[in-house]
Amino acid sequence: MKLAATIGFFDGVHRGHRFLLAQLRATAEREGLESAVVTFREHPKLLLTGQSPALLTTTEERLRLLSQTGIDHLICLDFAAVQQLTAEAFMRLLHEQYGVDILLMGYDHRFGSDRLIAIDDYIARGEAAGIRVRLQEQAPAGAVSSTRIRRALQAGHISEANELLGYAYTLSGTVVHGRGLGHQLGFPTANIEPEALKLIPAPGVYATRFAGLQPDKISIVNYPLSITNIGSNPTVGNTDTTIETHIPDFRGDLYGRHVTLTFLRRIRGEQRFPSLDALRRQIAADIRQLD
Repeated sequence: MKLAATIGFFDGVHRGHRFLLAQLRATAEREGLESAVVTFREHPKLLLTGQSPALLTTTEERLRLLSQTGIDHLICLDFAAVQQLTAEAFMRLLHEQYGVDILLMGYDHRFGSDRLIAIDDYIARGEAAGIRVRLQEQAPAGAVSSTRIRRALQAGHISEANELLGYAYTLSGTVVHGRGLGHQLGFPTANIEPEALKLIPAPGVYATRFAGLQPDKISIVNYPLSITNIGSNPTVGNTDTTIETHIPDFRGDLYGRHVTLTFLRRIRGEQRFPSLDALRRQIAADIRQLD
């Protein structure tokens, strides 16, 4: 089995990534090959610098999204095992162990410990390793990047981020016990502890869609809409950031459940109110905006 492949971390599997993967599928079909994505379980920067950017997708989410793009194979490598390889040595590994015959490189992507820059150098090293290197067509104007999407989410620009992603951003985690403020106000909330390294949108109030998963992640219960607050609840003097979602007309027990929030739009920024009554009135107004 011979493959046409591309390499990348593909955080978010956004529209820019899908543009590249569409070219990969077309190349594979034209050459009579199967398509493959070579990716890594951990973000390379985590091992190279000790710090990872806040991630748009967990490993599980990223691999699932990649598998839905129509590619034939996913090759998920341990970056620590290959980070010392030169570009040529890495391509030789891909050719000899995985059958990669054509490597489609993203127009701004580079790899290998020898830090090559020119595409001609990759083409030459690929020939020595038995791989034909090709360069992705230039992406359309206003190219999408994971960095651009992170900045949009960190600014609370959910609609922009969702447009760039090509789907609505999600945040998953486990429901834990909070301070009970929602119950006190008459709007009980699920306090969500997010998965590690996952990017949390800017503080504010958001219209979200809620999916509650049983601990075994098999049984799924969907609720139409929810309202989610990200912030420190400054009205009551808290300082720690929390993620709390209120599901109208739901009174069940969600503690210990693994849940997912899908972010639809931002309703307003975080505010400090003069009293709990003023906060209660604003929450009611926020909920009306879900309709």
